[in-house]
Amino acid sequence: MIKQKKTGQLIIVSAPSGSGKDSIIQGLMKKDSNNKWISVSATSRPKRGKEQEGVDYYFLSKEEFEQKIEENFFLEYAEYAGAYYGTPKKYIKEKLDQGIDVILIIEIQGAKKVKELLPESLLIFIMPPSLKTLVKRLKKRGTDSNEKIIERFHTAYREINEVTKYNYVVVNDDLDEAIDKVEAIIKAEKCRVDRIEEVYLDTKEEEIHELLMKEDKEFINESISEKIN
Repeated sequence: MIKQKKTGQLIIVSAPSGSGKDSIIQGLMKKDSNNKWISVSATSRPKRGKEQEGVDYYFLSKEEFEQKIEENFFLEYAEYAGAYYGTPKKYIKEKLDQGIDVILIIEIQGAKKVKELLPESLLIFIMPPSLKTLVKRLKKRGTDSNEKIIERFHTAYREINEVTKYNYVVVNDDLDEAIDKVEAIIKAEKCRVDRIEEVYLDTKEEEIHELLMKEDKEFINESISEKIN
């Protein structure tokens, strides 16, 4: 009876650095990678550890990134912790038109810009269980200096105050539980009324409706029973 829109859902995921958003998205993709695609962002920051070009990020120099800005290459971009981050427009519309959900893992500034351009976007904020836990996670990564960790902590504090700009918030206290919650949010969004393209009746339902309009109740009951069976 309901025909839903075939276009994919644009899902924006943001979180303070160290909140575990990447682990959540990886877990989500393991459950269903056929109907979801992660947009790879570009950044001007250096690679970390085993990060790969075109898989984790497109790594550009600051000069290259600024040239791409001039070329209108990005759907959105922002400067965060001293580096540029941006979302290339390429492939996003194509994937959505194919009915594939597109996940953007972007910073809060970028999320606001995309929401302005595409109001139907779904915004999910991943929250650490506490700022104390966040600091422990940042130290455990071993990729940042103490000065950088302090900078990320202050940035996280500011970001958490922006949570009300998002549609949903998920606290990443237990990873499996957080993955399940994000999955449930995406499924629930598919059932929103504004994603209904058309409400229709099939032939059998139309026939039943006509029978209900008749005055012979005995005939109605017999006929409806036959139609349903």
